[in-house]
Amino acid sequence: MRVIALITGLMLFAFAQTATAEEAKKPDTAPGSSVEMPYLIAPLSSDGTLLAYAYVSCKIVGANPAAALQIRSKVPFIQDAFVRDVNASSIAKPDDPMAVDNSTLEARLLTLAKKVMGPGKVVDLKLMQVQINPLRPGTGPSASPS
Repeated sequence: MRVIALITGLMLFAFAQTATAEEAKKPDTAPGSSVEMPYLIAPLSSDGTLLAYAYVSCKIVGANPAAALQIRSKVPFIQDAFVRDVNASSIAKPDDPMAVDNSTLEARLLTLAKKVMGPGKVVDLKLMQVQINPLRPGTGPSASPS
């Protein structure tokens, strides 16, 4: 009797582990509800001197697939708002002009996307990649001091 209980317990444990692993693999949004935006090129400057450009890719998560279709139709307007915003004020960290403040930039872009689309359409915005290309070689974030 104990052997049967032990085998049953092990089978239940294995099933629970499999179910948990499959839930972890599920995407955080419904299929077809996110829209990848074109690359955004943002200047990084300090004291009025242009130091580098940040190439930012992001995706907008819609409330549902129908909202994603509406977002896709407004991509040019959203991208225009993004470009105007990153050129109006810095996206760099306050203490490091060669690094992007990801959390602040994400919040700013999300606010703009919601403003362009209207209420209830945009759920989230996620930065996918941020790459910094310095204007002068050897001045980037991975440059070693001389």
